[in-house]
Amino acid sequence: MVITSIADTVLRQIENVQDTVNETLFEPVVRIGVTGLARSGKTVFITSLIANLLDRGRMPHLVAAAEGRIEAAFLQPQPDDTVPRFDFETHLAQLTAREPAWPDSTRAISELRLSLRVQRAGLLAGLQGPRTIHVDIVDYPGEWLLDLALLDKDYATWSAEVLTRIKDRAEASAFKALVASTDPAAALEEPAAKALAAAFTNYLHAARQAGFYDCTPGRFLLPGDLAGSPVLTFAPLPTDGKAPRKSLLREMTRRYEAYKHQVVRPFFRDHFARIDRQVVLVDALGAIHKGPRAVEDMRGAMTDILGAFRPGQNAFLTQLFQGKRVEKILFAATKADHLHHRQHGRLTAIMEALVRGAVDRARFAGAETSAMAIASLRATVEDTVSHEGQTLDVVRGTLLDSGKQAAFYPGALPEDPSHLLTPARNGAKSWLEDDYRVMNFAPSPLTLRPGDGPPHIRLDKAAQFLLGDRL
Repeated sequence: MVITSIADTVLRQIENVQDTVNETLFEPVVRIGVTGLARSGKTVFITSLIANLLDRGRMPHLVAAAEGRIEAAFLQPQPDDTVPRFDFETHLAQLTAREPAWPDSTRAISELRLSLRVQRAGLLAGLQGPRTIHVDIVDYPGEWLLDLALLDKDYATWSAEVLTRIKDRAEASAFKALVASTDPAAALEEPAAKALAAAFTNYLHAARQAGFYDCTPGRFLLPGDLAGSPVLTFAPLPTDGKAPRKSLLREMTRRYEAYKHQVVRPFFRDHFARIDRQVVLVDALGAIHKGPRAVEDMRGAMTDILGAFRPGQNAFLTQLFQGKRVEKILFAATKADHLHHRQHGRLTAIMEALVRGAVDRARFAGAETSAMAIASLRATVEDTVSHEGQTLDVVRGTLLDSGKQAAFYPGALPEDPSHLLTPARNGAKSWLEDDYRVMNFAPSPLTLRPGDGPPHIRLDKAAQFLLGDRL
C-alpha cells in the first residue's frame, strides 16, 4: 500500500507538471472555484456569470469586453470526464422562463469550461493573432470545504470540540440525550451506531436551519452516493474512558479516520488543490437577520473556510514543484438587490470586517483579495416611499411565497461594522437598537435584448477582478 501511494503521488506530480507546461506555453487555463455556505447563491452566480460572459452587453467594467477585445465566447466539452458538468442550460432556462424560478442549490461538485478568444492588448497587438483562454469554473458546496479542517484533528479532538459547542443548543437535545445513554466502551452494535449517526445528522440539519454554520462533517448534510455507508455512520462521543477492541468508541474512531482519508483528502487532492482563483459567496444579510449568534458563527466558519486555502502567487516554477496556490480570492456578499444602492457600501464594509483576519494572512502570503456586494441576478427595482413622516429607500419585487408585489425596507445597516460584530463576539442574543429584516424575492420575468445577459449588480466588476489580468 505504501508503494502504491508513493507511485500514485509521483504520477500526479508528473501530470501536474505536464498540465502546467501546456497551460503556460499554449492555451492558458484559469480554474475558478466557487463556494459558499447553504443558500448563498452559488448556482445563480455561476449561471449568470457564464451567461454574461457569453453575451457581454451588461459587462462595462470587464475591460476586455468594453474594449471589444473578446471576439468570441463559447462553451467547451467538459474537461474532466469524472466530474459532473454544471447544468448551465437548465439553470438559465429556469431563470429566464416566462414564469422564472430559482434553480436548485448545489449538492455536489460540478464543473464547466468556457473558452474566450481574446485579441491581445498593447502596442504589438496588431502583430499577433488572438489567443484562446479557457475558464474552468468549479462549483462545490461550502460544507465540504469546512471538512478540510478535519484533516488536522483526530477523533478525540473533534468530538470534544463538537460536544462542547452543542452543549447549550436546543437543536441538539435529542442527540445529547442519546449520547448520555450510550456507553462508548460497549461492544459495537450496528443499530446503535446508525442511531447515533442519524441523530447527529438530524442535529446538523436543524442547526443549519437555525442559522449555525459550523455544521461538519459536510457530507452528513449532502451525502450524495455515500448515503448509508459506514464512512458516514459515526458521531462524536466522549473519549475520556477506555476504548477496548471491537467497542463502539473504537469503531467510531476508525470510521472518522476513514472519512478523512477516503472522502476529505481525495476532494482536496483531486479538486480543491488545483484551484488558482476562488470566489467565496456569503449571505451576510441572512445572517444579520438571524441575529448576533448567527453573525459570530458565520465569522468563525469563514475563518475555517479561508484557513483551508493556500494563498500566494502562481509563479511558473512554484506551480511545477509546489502545486497551485490560490492567487486571487473574492469575498462577495450576495443579494445586494435586497438593499437600496445607498447601503451597498455598508454591506461591503461588513463583509470586509467579517473576513479581516483571513484576508490579512492571504495578503501577507501574496494573494490578492477583494470584497464587494453583488447580486448575480437582480430581482428588484429601487424606489423611495414616505412612511410616518420619513422618506425611506426601498426595493420592490415579487414575494417568493405569495407571488405578490411588495415594497421592502430591511432596516439601516450601521456605518461602522463593529456595531454588529462587537455584540456578536460578546455573545449578545439580539440586536439592541435595530431589527434587520430579510425578504425572499422571486426572480423577475426578463426581456433580454440581443447581446445582453441577465441583469445583475457588480458581476462585471467581479469578473474583472477574477479574469481581467488574463484577458
